[in-house]
Amino acid sequence: MLSRTADSLFWVARYTERADFIARTLDATVRLAALPQSYAGARNEWESAVDSAGDLSLFRSHYGHANEDTVRDFLAFSQLNPSSIRHCLQMARENARSVRTALTSEMWDVLNGAWLELKAFDNGMSSEEFSRFLDWVKRVALTFDGSAYRTMLRNDAFWFTRLGNAIERADNTARILDVKYHLLLPESEGIGGSLDYFQWTTILREVSALTAYHWVYRQSVKPWLVADLLILNRQMPRSLANCYEILVRHLDLVAESYGRRGPSQRIASGLLARLSASRIDGVFASGLHEFIGEFIGENNRLGAAIGEQYLS
Repeated sequence: MLSRTADSLFWVARYTERADFIARTLDATVRLAALPQSYAGARNEWESAVDSAGDLSLFRSHYGHANEDTVRDFLAFSQLNPSSIRHCLQMARENARSVRTALTSEMWDVLNGAWLELKAFDNGMSSEEFSRFLDWVKRVALTFDGSAYRTMLRNDAFWFTRLGNAIERADNTARILDVKYHLLLPESEGIGGSLDYFQWTTILREVSALTAYHWVYRQSVKPWLVADLLILNRQMPRSLANCYEILVRHLDLVAESYGRRGPSQRIASGLLARLSASRIDGVFASGLHEFIGEFIGENNRLGAAIGEQYLS
């Protein structure tokens, strides 16, 4: 496979996954912002949403105060923001168009149709319309992911889409935890009132993990168990451990196919081994924020290694 084809497939998956993440972040923020002020606390949840997306400095350079209107525009529709939903779907379609023959017709139809439908949406929507828009974005990502699983040959084209999907998903989950870590610290846990429960469940809803949490732990929502599920539990599709299991598996398949291993395989295997050896009490003892920050750095290093090894 040509490196430019692999690069486009990798980024088709990354941009689609990122659009889904931004939609989930906005959906969770709408829920938290709807709390009465006495419950919501002092933190500006709309600014927290921008921070989760990793674009706070860019936001501040173009907007003033973070509120519903400015954050909705920036994260959903702004062409100034390379991680906005509109820009992600545009870039996913452009990358897909450049490798049209490497995609199945079902995958292309999802992205092309989504781009055409997106033109009907803008920031002038009501709150109810905006919520329906976010649900639509999540359905687009889910349909694209499902079409890839159901229609692609299990060859290098499929492997590079899986690599893009997994590395983006790991980054997204880590960023949610990095922004919310102050809520997850054990010493900050309150008595377990309605605010605590709503915040924990909102984090879980943001990554579609609330039902999975109850299946795994069979008890009320607790902050260290939320962190355990999203960091170390390999059964959870969006956990860091599961994403790296996928990355290691598909990087090994690529290496076997091309007859050569390299830095990307070593970085991914090393990080998976570290996650496998970790326990959540040890993560909290050494510092949750530091652990997540180091993970984000290593995940970025893996992305750069994959790019240098296969995509350039």
